[in-house]
Amino acid sequence: MALTGDTAAGRLAIIAGGGLLPSYVAEAARAAGENPVIVALKDESDPRWEGYDHAVIGIGDFAALEGLFNRYGVGRVVMSGSVRRRPEWREVRPTLRILMKVPAAIRTLLSGGDDTVLQMVIRLIEGNGRRVVGAHEIAPDLLASVGPLGAAAPGEEDRRDISQAANAAETLGRLDVGQGAVSIGGRVVALEGLEGTDEMLDRVAGLRAAGRISPRRRGVLVKLCKPQQDIRADLPAIGVATILNAAKAGLAGIAIEAGRSLVLDRAAVISAADEAGLFVCGIDRGLPAWGLE
Repeated sequence: MALTGDTAAGRLAIIAGGGLLPSYVAEAARAAGENPVIVALKDESDPRWEGYDHAVIGIGDFAALEGLFNRYGVGRVVMSGSVRRRPEWREVRPTLRILMKVPAAIRTLLSGGDDTVLQMVIRLIEGNGRRVVGAHEIAPDLLASVGPLGAAAPGEEDRRDISQAANAAETLGRLDVGQGAVSIGGRVVALEGLEGTDEMLDRVAGLRAAGRISPRRRGVLVKLCKPQQDIRADLPAIGVATILNAAKAGLAGIAIEAGRSLVLDRAAVISAADEAGLFVCGIDRGLPAWGLE
């Protein structure tokens, strides 16, 4: 059952990985009158999905995914949440259409960079006429805006750290490695890898506790969308846990890319940041001084 384009073409499916984002997207879809189908990724999706049409599908099981899309008449697909591991080759169950692309498709799924893999998955999903849409299209209120979100704002030293960390994060993104970097006192001290943002912040906290980072310099976490990234998948996101981990690492604040990053549970994030004395701000690489002056 090949479907086309817009809302009238079929139901919305939410491919749900780990974290809170899939829940926010599902709630926003329901609030907009949608009846989303949840595809909970096995060993990745956190919440229970009672009350929604849903199925648990293993990562790489494209045959089961295609069968579910056909069964529910899915026309649009949202990819949301984190995926902690790649499928083993034994777990990949391709459709006939994917088999015709072997070995390139399977090789990319197993060993490509995150952005390369996501672009491949999007092409495979859209190959049957369905449309992949971004989480921000379903839940636009999650997008960060330019400037401070809470009571605190970055000072002059913070803005220098934002510039340093943003340049590092942009370079890291071009390499399809990660989306975040930490700068303290004008020095980049951590880059995000496969471990993710929270574990990177744990490393910074450890470096500070070991005396490798001056206690007098606070520093900034910056998260940017990769320059080449398809914004329909894996936008940078922060939540309350990010605030708490940044505070534990002794940072002054967090800067994220406006219009291309997500703030999960905005009110709680702002409250946690204000309580910890941290700033959270949106920056725009197309504006002078990242839009902070």
